[in-house]
Amino acid sequence: MDDHLLGWLKTLDEERLARVLANRLDALAPPWPRRLDTLAQRLGNGFAVMEVMRGLPLPSLEVAQASLALGDQVRPEEVARFMGVPEAEVTPWLDLLFDHALAWPDDEGRIRVAGGVARWWTAPCGLGEPLTHYLNSWTVSADALRGLARTLGLPPGPKRRTITKVSEVLSDPERVSALVERAPEGTRRLLEEFAWDGPVRTVDGGRFVVPGAPEKWAVDHGLIFRPSWNVAEMPREVSLALRGPDYHPPFTPGPPDLGTVPVDPEAVDHLMTLAAPHVVERCAAMLENTAKIPLPLLKAGGVGVREVRRVAKDTGCDEDETRLLLEICAVARLLAWDDSAGGLVPTEKFDRWRLDDAAARLRVLLSAWWRMERSSLRRTDGKYGTVLGDDPAGAAVARARRAVLAVLARLPANTACTDRAGLVGATHWHAPLLDQSLLAECAPAVLDEARMLGLVALDTITDLGRALAGLDTAAGDETDDSTPIVENDPLLVECSTRALASVRRSALFGADLTAVVTGPPSSELAELLDRAAERESRGAASVWRFTPASVRRAMDAGHTADGLLADLSEVGAVPQPLDYLVHDVARRHGEVSVTTVACIVQASDPVLLAEIAGHRRLSRLGLRLLAPTVLASTMPADKTLAALRENGYAPVPIEDTGEITIRRARIEEPQNGRLILLPGGRVAELEQSSHLLVEPPPDPREHAGRLLASKDNAAQQNGRTWAVIGRLAFRLPTAQQSLLGFVVDRGVRAAITLTDGLTATISHGELRGGVLDAWCEEAGDYLEFPLADIVEVRSTYA
Repeated sequence: MDDHLLGWLKTLDEERLARVLANRLDALAPPWPRRLDTLAQRLGNGFAVMEVMRGLPLPSLEVAQASLALGDQVRPEEVARFMGVPEAEVTPWLDLLFDHALAWPDDEGRIRVAGGVARWWTAPCGLGEPLTHYLNSWTVSADALRGLARTLGLPPGPKRRTITKVSEVLSDPERVSALVERAPEGTRRLLEEFAWDGPVRTVDGGRFVVPGAPEKWAVDHGLIFRPSWNVAEMPREVSLALRGPDYHPPFTPGPPDLGTVPVDPEAVDHLMTLAAPHVVERCAAMLENTAKIPLPLLKAGGVGVREVRRVAKDTGCDEDETRLLLEICAVARLLAWDDSAGGLVPTEKFDRWRLDDAAARLRVLLSAWWRMERSSLRRTDGKYGTVLGDDPAGAAVARARRAVLAVLARLPANTACTDRAGLVGATHWHAPLLDQSLLAECAPAVLDEARMLGLVALDTITDLGRALAGLDTAAGDETDDSTPIVENDPLLVECSTRALASVRRSALFGADLTAVVTGPPSSELAELLDRAAERESRGAASVWRFTPASVRRAMDAGHTADGLLADLSEVGAVPQPLDYLVHDVARRHGEVSVTTVACIVQASDPVLLAEIAGHRRLSRLGLRLLAPTVLASTMPADKTLAALRENGYAPVPIEDTGEITIRRARIEEPQNGRLILLPGGRVAELEQSSHLLVEPPPDPREHAGRLLASKDNAAQQNGRTWAVIGRLAFRLPTAQQSLLGFVVDRGVRAAITLTDGLTATISHGELRGGVLDAWCEEAGDYLEFPLADIVEVRSTYA
C-alpha cells in the first residue's frame, strides 16, 4: 500500500472521493472496502492500475509520462514548461489522473505518480534512470567517483557533495555541449543515438576499453554507464541535456480529425431491423446443420476452409458470416466439441437458447461477440486466420473491438464515419496503449462484423451498437461461463427488443408453391420454411419454394403431412397445390427404408424392390436380393440414400432406434428444469435461471461518505481489537482469536463455524459491540456474526 496515496485520500472531501470511486469501479468490487487503508490498497494494485490506464486518452498518459521523466516530485507548472504548453492545457489531464488515483498532489502541491504507472514506464519519454541511480550504485566505487570528478574538473570532496556536483555538470546542456566539443571523432554520433534511441543499447564491450575510442571517452566522462559487458545506458539528465533546451515531449490535447457525413436515421434503423433478426435466424440454421453433420477440427486446431464453405452453402450464409457465427457460437457455449460425434455439435444450451425470445437470443450472441478474444474477419498479410484457431493477440483483440465501437459511439447522432484511417487514429488517441498495427488490422474487421450484427449501418453506429458500446466495463472475458451483465442490461434489452420488433411471423403462400415473407422473418418462421422449402432469395423480402425434395426433407426430420400442414397453416393460408404436394410426398415417403447395418434396403412391396434391384443406374450400389422385401448394398448408407433419391425414389434413413439421432454436446447438467417438446418430436430440458444473486456494489457517493466517517472510528478502534476478541470470543483458543484479529485489522480471509454448525468464509471484518461485521462470500454481502457464537476459525486460501 502507498502511504502517500492513503494520506491523500484522507484529505479528500466527499465529492472528490466519490469521483475517484465512480472512476475506479474496480475498487468497489465485492468485497467493497469499508476503510480508507483498504481502499488505498485496492487503488494501488498494479493489475488494476494497468486496466485503468487502458481506458485513459493519450494526453493524460503523455502528462503522466512527462511527470515521471522529470522525477517523482514535480509541480504542475514544471510539467507544463517541460511539455512546452501553458499550465492551463495540462491541468485538465492532470485532474483526470487524480480522479482515477493514478497520480495525486502532495501537501506542497507536487505530483506523485502511482507506483503501478511508474513500473509500466521504465523509460518515460525514452529517458533512462536518474544520474543518482548510477552514481550511488555499488558498481561505482569511491575511487571511480573521484576519478570522474577529476575528469570533469571538479574539486575533491565528500561522496554526497561529489555526486551533487557531478549531477549539476552533467545536467547542464551548456556544459555537456562544451564537453562533447572536445570529444574524439564519432562521439557525438554515439551520444545522439543513446539520447534519442536509447537509453539502453546493446554494445560491443571491447570498444569501451580501447584508449581514445568514443565509447571509452563517454564512459570516462560519465555520459554513459555500463552495467554489463555488452549493455550500456545513458542517464536521464544527460539525455535531456543532449536533446537541448528546445526539446519537448509530445503532447496531443485533441483527437485527430475524423471525416464524417450526415446519414438518414430511418435508413439506419431499417438496416438494423433487417440485420438483427437475420443473424439470429442464420445462427439457428447453422447450429441445426452442425447437429446433423458434426463439424470436424483440423489436426492443428480450428475449422478448415472446406468445412466453412460447406456450412455456408448448406445454410445459405456467405463465408464471412459463417466464420463470424461459428466463433460467436463457440464463445456463447452454443457449440462445443463432442468426442462421440467426432466434431463440433450444438450443446444443450442451444436447446434452451432456441426456446427463448428472439431479443434474448440476440443478446446472447452480442455478448459473446463483445468479449470474444479473436477477430473473425481480421486479415493478417491479406489472409484470414483459421476459424476457432488460436490468436496470439488474445484479449488485445477484444479491447480493440470495444475501442473502435466506442469511438463511433462518441460521434454525433446520425453521423457516419467516412475515413477508416482517421478512425484508427482517433481510436489510438482514446486507447493509446493498444498496439497500432493490431488496431489497423482489427478496425476494418470490427466494422464488417458489427454491420452483420446490426450494430453498424451505413458506417454509423445504430442504437443497438450504442447501447452495447456503453457496456465496456461489464463485458467480462471469453472464458466467463456465467451470464454476463451485458445480456441483462436494461438499455440493451430495450434496443434489442426494438431491433426485432419488425420481424414477420406470417408468410404469403402462392399457388406456384412459393412462400413470400415481406420483411425480416422471425427465426421460428424462417426455421419452419427452411425445413420444408428451399430459400430462393433474402433481403427486404424473402422467398421460399416448396419442392418434393424439400417436403421430403421435412418428413425425414420427423414431420407428418398433417403436422406439417398444420404448422404452415398457422403462419398463412395454405393453397390447394401445396396441400396436394405435401400429401403426395407423404404417400410415397417411407416406401423404402435404409438401415446402416451392412446397408440394408427394405420395402414392403416386393415388385418395387425388384424394380430397384434391376435399375441400371443403381448398378454401382452392388444391390442383391436377400429376401422379397430386403436388398443388401455394398455402398455405405449415405451414398445408397443419395443414389436412390437421385433416381426418383424417396427412402428414409433408419438408425438402431428407428429414428434420426440429433447430436448434442453435454457441457453442463441442468437441474430442476422442465421438459419442452421441440419440432420433430425431440425433447429438451429447459433449465430454470439459477444465477447467483449478489448485492450490487454501493453507490460511489454514499460509500464515499461512509469511508470518510470510518476514519474516526478506525482511530478509536486501533488497539482494541485483541482486547474485544479475547473477551467476547471466549469459545476460541488463543491462536484462533489471533487469526480472527487479522480478519479485522488486515482484512485477511478465513473460514468460521458457528454454534449451530453453519460455516462461512469471511474477510474485511469490523467489530461492532459484540458482533463481527464481515464480508461473507457465500451471501455476497456484509453480515453480522456474534463473537460468542463463533466456535472455530480456520485459515483459508483464495
